[in-house]
Amino acid sequence: MSWELLELASSQRANTSSEYSCDTVKKPIEIYVFIDPMCPECWSLEPYLKKLSIEYGRLFTIRPIISGSSKPLNHDDFNQPRKLREIWERTASRTGMSCDGDLWLENPIHSPKKAYLAIKAAEFQGIRYGKVFLRKVQESLFLKKLDISDEAVLLNCAKAAKLDLQEFRRDLYSVTAKKALQSDYRLNHEMDIDYMPTMVFFHRNIEEQGIKISGLYPYEIYVRVLSEMLDHLPIPSQHPSLEEFVKGYGVVATKEVSVVYNWSVEKAEREMKKLQLKQIVEKIPAKHGSFWRFIKK
Repeated sequence: MSWELLELASSQRANTSSEYSCDTVKKPIEIYVFIDPMCPECWSLEPYLKKLSIEYGRLFTIRPIISGSSKPLNHDDFNQPRKLREIWERTASRTGMSCDGDLWLENPIHSPKKAYLAIKAAEFQGIRYGKVFLRKVQESLFLKKLDISDEAVLLNCAKAAKLDLQEFRRDLYSVTAKKALQSDYRLNHEMDIDYMPTMVFFHRNIEEQGIKISGLYPYEIYVRVLSEMLDHLPIPSQHPSLEEFVKGYGVVATKEVSVVYNWSVEKAEREMKKLQLKQIVEKIPAKHGSFWRFIKK
């Protein structure tokens, strides 16, 4: 395993951080996660981000950065939807994070730009709300096969994320949201992001170099990089109970439970079924793997 050292201009990092300064406490590490919300590989990173946040979230702040192209998708090529479907299906089968490739045959997305602007607009209400909104967008896309460029779909995601809807509608079409998206694209260019997902770890000292990891790796690699940045191996925080975990996130995949708790997928499925029998969760139909929604009042 090797990783790349890189240095981002101090002014650019400072500007990016200041956008969220009122929403976070100072932590020693800042992680930029470059993702395309429509990318199944980025969706597959979710289990590892959850585990990292649970075990070491006290040490870092995550900044989701949009990397997907905002140009309209060209579906003139008859074979393109079928190729995209094949990529989604193959990724879902390999990772256990369901993404239904039939979307590209049944309800293809032509322009993702509005979804990207919506994610930036949601972040204006707080980075935590922005992350929840991003997750709801991904669930709508990969599990429900919904067109995330449709404003009605985005508004439903905003409701599910408990955003202020009036403020969200206003920000969605604002110049500020467009500038925030352009800022993300500038970061992509400055850091030479050419693969998604990519994670870049920075120490709070903005003069130090960052460590960039492109692609998906075993969880231990992310812990190793975090340790490298801190100069010591941190002690992981205690895991919440399974019920608390599902309640905290609302919707989780069996694969996410498996990764977070170091269980086999089979054991994770059994444990979730126990919660289902207690009417704590309900199973969500998914083409690959399984997902669960917290329902206990």
